[in-house]
Amino acid sequence: MNNDALKTLVAQELAAMKNGGKVAAQATDEIRHDAHHPDLKAALEQGNQTSQQWAQRIDQALQEAGGSGEQKNPVLEGLYEVSRQIRQQAPDDDSRDLGIIATGQLALHYWITAFGTIRAYAEQAGLSGTAPAMQTSLDEAKAADERHNEIAATIMGA
Repeated sequence: MNNDALKTLVAQELAAMKNGGKVAAQATDEIRHDAHHPDLKAALEQGNQTSQQWAQRIDQALQEAGGSGEQKNPVLEGLYEVSRQIRQQAPDDDSRDLGIIATGQLALHYWITAFGTIRAYAEQAGLSGTAPAMQTSLDEAKAADERHNEIAATIMGA
C-alpha cells in the first residue's frame, strides 16, 4: 500500500475517532451523574479530562494526515445507548456502577484498538507526530481499563 492511500485511511479513521470522542464526552457527562461509588466518580472525572487530551491529539493527528471533518461513529453511539439502557434498568447502585464499568470498558477497548491501529499505520505512513501521540493515548486507555478493573473488584468486594 502506498503512503498516500495509508494516510487517507488514517485520516478517515481519525475523523471517526473525532466524532467518537464527542459521543464519549456526552456519555461521560451523563454517566457521572448516575455513578454512585466515589472511586468510579473520580475515575469518570479523570477520564473526562483525559478524553479532552485525546481530542486534542486526534485533531493534531488529523491535521498531520491531511484530513478534516468527522465521520459518524456507530460503535461508540451504540455503546452509549447500551450504557443508557443498563443504567436505567439497574436494580441498585452497585449494579448500576458495575454496568457503567462494563460498558465503559467496552468503550475503552474501542479506544485501545483504535489508538494502537492508528499508531501502527501512522508509523508506516511516516506521520511522525501522530504515532507517538497515539501511543500516549493508547497507554492512557490501557491504564484507565486497569483502573476500572480495580474499581469493579472493590465494588464486588473481591
